Amino acid sequence: MIKVIINKIAYYPPSKGYAILLKDVRSEQFLPIIIGNFEAQAIALALEGTALPRPLTHDLCANIMNEVGLKLEKIVVSDLIEGTFYAKLFITLADGKKLEIDARPSDAIALALRLKAEIYVAEKVMEEAGQYITSEQRKTTTAEDNLPEIQQMERLFELQNQLQAAIDEENYELAAKLRDEINAIQKDLTIN
Repeated sequence: MIKVIINKIAYYPPSKGYAILLKDVRSEQFLPIIIGNFEAQAIALALEGTALPRPLTHDLCANIMNEVGLKLEKIVVSDLIEGTFYAKLFITLADGKKLEIDARPSDAIALALRLKAEIYVAEKVMEEAGQYITSEQRKTTTAEDNLPEIQQMERLFELQNQLQAAIDEENYELAAKLRDEINAIQKDLTIN
């Protein structure tokens, strides 16, 4: 297994979602995984250490695990089948019993960040989908460097919710303004 860190989260226009770049801690090899908007938001909030007044789904799962004495030892991006990544949660119960639970990589990563668990990629997955990126190509190396982009993602998430509310209320003038602001942020995220 290859230990990785989160190198960057970036808007990915073709899927209208986000790409998370996992970096091998021993080399310049990266694994890009496309994730959804909500999962990107959950990961970005955890990277920033943002505490919300009410728990979101990943916070709730982490709280339950802590309350009942489950320990998330690590997560592993374990497989790539027909273009879909798979992950496993490695959990130790209070009595010492070990469990492997199937999960989407984005959910596994969001939990790992909240529970301070290490993130790994199976060697076969890195061999198949990993990419080498030179230092000139890589613009962000740490979560701290990624902070402005994470804040833009949070703003984007907020605007997308407002847009949906405006559409639901048939306030199309506001919806058009929100759409334009969303497009501007997405364009900025794509350029960065």
